[in-house]
Amino acid sequence: MMLLLLGCGVVATAILKGSKGENGGWLLITFGWGLGVYVGVYVAFPTGAHLNPAVTVSQWIMGNISAEQAFAYFGAELLGAFLGAVLCWVAFREHFDAEPDPGKKLGVFSTGPAMRTPVWNILTEIIATFVLIFWILIAGGTPTQVGPLAVALVVIAVGASLGGPTGYAINPARDLGPRIAHAVLPIKGKGSSDWSYAWIPVVAPIVGAVLATLVFKATDATNLIKAVKAG
Repeated sequence: MMLLLLGCGVVATAILKGSKGENGGWLLITFGWGLGVYVGVYVAFPTGAHLNPAVTVSQWIMGNISAEQAFAYFGAELLGAFLGAVLCWVAFREHFDAEPDPGKKLGVFSTGPAMRTPVWNILTEIIATFVLIFWILIAGGTPTQVGPLAVALVVIAVGASLGGPTGYAINPARDLGPRIAHAVLPIKGKGSSDWSYAWIPVVAPIVGAVLATLVFKATDATNLIKAVKAG
């Protein structure tokens, strides 16, 4: 909820009509999302910081959580994302009403491609999510004990470097929960929720997470990290 409130909020700040941050640009959005991750990781720390079903799938494959835990996290991640998006709408309600472009209204809630070419959009999301998950798996076992700020910086890096083609969902709940909120909220002149694209930011990040985890395991990175820890 905290992640999506701040993440959707920074997009609303940057693109909605009459906002003091209107036309804030892509870097404002990427930094805002990164700092939203920073806050979200701290809030979700008791769970192991499960904010993203792609991360949850990776941890499930690694054997760090059970199937029951994974599905509980999936539900909580989706619900939290939905609630965060609803709170963002409440905070920016007057600006949603003032904004004439339905595309910008949807853009606050969910991702969309700059160029709609499904195969390439899928590949972009797979690559971006691979970077995030592989880094998390490597960093989680290093003696530096990097924390939420480092995760936030990686999310900023992914957004700044790979976010242009698709808006970098890299998190199925981050896209699906707010898209459902967009569909059900009484937003003036909101237009379509673009369900024809909605499956890509759900499926592709999961594929990226699975690939990153399998590569991590195949390269025996776990044993390498243990060796580093042991000196």
